[in-house]
Amino acid sequence: MELEAIRYERGKLDILDQLLLPHDTDYIEVQNVDQGWNVIKKMQVRGAPAIAIVGSLSLAVELNITEFKSKEKLSAFVSKKMDYLVTARPTAVNMTEAAERLKKKASILCETSNLTVEDMKENLIKTIEDMLAKDINDNKAIGNYGAEAILNHHGNTPVRILTHCNTGSLATAGYGTALGVARSLHEKGMLEHVYCTETRPYNQGARLTAYEIVHEKMAGTLICDSAVALLMQQRNISAVVVGADRVVSNGDTANKIGTYQLAVVAKYHDVPFFVAAPSASIDRNLDSGDQVKIEERPHHEMKEHKGIPIAASEIDCWNPVFDVTPHDLITGGIITEVGIFRPADLKAGITRALDGIQEPKISKNS
Repeated sequence: MELEAIRYERGKLDILDQLLLPHDTDYIEVQNVDQGWNVIKKMQVRGAPAIAIVGSLSLAVELNITEFKSKEKLSAFVSKKMDYLVTARPTAVNMTEAAERLKKKASILCETSNLTVEDMKENLIKTIEDMLAKDINDNKAIGNYGAEAILNHHGNTPVRILTHCNTGSLATAGYGTALGVARSLHEKGMLEHVYCTETRPYNQGARLTAYEIVHEKMAGTLICDSAVALLMQQRNISAVVVGADRVVSNGDTANKIGTYQLAVVAKYHDVPFFVAAPSASIDRNLDSGDQVKIEERPHHEMKEHKGIPIAASEIDCWNPVFDVTPHDLITGGIITEVGIFRPADLKAGITRALDGIQEPKISKNS
């Protein structure tokens, strides 16, 4: 049975409360944008693709039960609600990309004279619903591209990979990005082992990725965040594959805190380092990672676990949720649904691919 982080049918949205995993499986009904914002902010849903999809679907649910007197009012409503959703988790670019796309769509539909208000509303809801199927298809393409690249680099023999945080079905509409690469390798019978970090302080790796690895019956091992250097030294790791909340034009990548140090250690041990992310995670408007706004979370997330104190209450904390991995450490490439790009080729290559000017340039390893 496939994991479902998002359950949707017209007018009804339920999301799996990921704060309760792996022990309890409970779904939360999301009836409007305010509730969508809350489940994203509280990290009951997380993962850049899933954030964008749940945020947009919360709008679709609210649109379904809201009447509008004019197309102009509907367009203004969409713009206001999507701008609000972006504020829940500002580092991940997918929500921003979805917001801009839906706002633009609403504006165009508003100016289309032969459409009624109901036609416009139906078109917007259908556009959002289509995001679910597209995300799964994109993830499967990412998985296949990534698996092929790693196998080519490793002489088409079974491989051992290391991943960080959670990038599987729980972080997307389904299948996953970086963990999708592991799934694709597993389906090909070429995954010898997958290692996942615990991913402190929120333990997405321990709670969620380990849960998915067991669910998919992959050979896997959970390690402490502080064990990655020793792992690469002693366990013959074939590749590191991580996800991304935002990839900027030069290839610098913002991802879960701890990613940067994995990349540094991988470079030292000559282990290819890959970033797996849909094109929606690529921000062509920013030139470097220095421009990415890094979200900081409350101190209690470091000092407590499910309400139980694990640190001195008086100690100060610094809790950035993301770090930025410089592009020159991404030695394997950036895996997207339209191909694999070297960081130096990313902006031009992804533009060509998405604009349909030519076939995407697929680069193997730097």
